[in-house]
Amino acid sequence: MDWMFHCYMLRCADGSYYVGHTDDLSRRIAEHQTGFFTGYTYTRRPVELVWSDAFQTRDDAKMAERQIKGWGRPKKEALIVGDWDRISELARGRSMTEKRPSTSSGLR
Repeated sequence: MDWMFHCYMLRCADGSYYVGHTDDLSRRIAEHQTGFFTGYTYTRRPVELVWSDAFQTRDDAKMAERQIKGWGRPKKEALIVGDWDRISELARGRSMTEKRPSTSSGLR
């Protein structure tokens, strides 16, 4: 049997985003909406599904979830609208900032 797993993003009533993964997207969204779980979305209902993607394995869906959770709001919003050029641009900007050399030599 081929299982399908999903990584998904919700927009909460307060405008924040929640990213998760599941093997039953419809059920999980309903659980968020009804407050079945008392986690992050419980006090931020109603929620709206704004993005999802399917994966062959749970590990792949979890890996996507961890990656997206590390993104800033602009990159998440680019993903929601499918703006891959903007995602790439934001990724390059971050990596350039992280890899910028020190301005001092450390020598005195």
